[in-house]
Amino acid sequence: MSDFLNLILEPLQEVFHKFQQFAPNFLAMLVILLLGILFAWLLRAVVQKLLATLQFDSWSDRKGFTTLMRKGDLWGKPSLLVGAFVFWSTIIVALMTGLSALNINAIDQLVTQFFTYLPRAMSAILILAVGYVFSGFVSRAVLITAVNSGYHYAKLLAEAVRILLTTLILAMVMEQLQIAPGIVLAAFSIICGGIVLALSISFGVGGIDAARRMIERQASKQEQPAEDSIDHL
Repeated sequence: MSDFLNLILEPLQEVFHKFQQFAPNFLAMLVILLLGILFAWLLRAVVQKLLATLQFDSWSDRKGFTTLMRKGDLWGKPSLLVGAFVFWSTIIVALMTGLSALNINAIDQLVTQFFTYLPRAMSAILILAVGYVFSGFVSRAVLITAVNSGYHYAKLLAEAVRILLTTLILAMVMEQLQIAPGIVLAAFSIICGGIVLALSISFGVGGIDAARRMIERQASKQEQPAEDSIDHL
């Protein structure tokens, strides 16, 4: 009878012993998560207040970020979007930190991979944001320069420059995220080659008349001195 009771009680004692070891880690995870939520809420409020002081929404309207958000079916203010991003990023970091407090090998490996990959994700977001502003600035500069030079296809040229820079920026983001770098490199080469070829053909075909006029004008200038010399003799 005692052997039978030991057969039942020994597994229960082992489970209770493991629970005693796991309970403090679980409580530590809950405390870390709760503090992370409070910190995320406070950080979001501070970020939104700072962006409102810097008039970030007006700046986003001028730079085209608001229009881009509307195309992506995001109808809130840009400052609210940034605040939400900061909030949920902090929550995810707090969750991963809390999970690491459980001292479970599989979860520890997952958390290590997450924190190793996090700088790449942040740098990719930074490249995307800065690149979007830079491509818009260069495209506008090309448009103004081409219009002032009297170029008839100024808008087409500016749009082509913007698309080319956007493609380059997306390739940089994908490479930074380490998402199929070989495929990204091949796709970028094909897309850039196609864009350059299409632009070459379009400008070549569209510039035939302009090139003929330039050649005829140059030829007439060369023939004019010869006629003047004959009249002088």
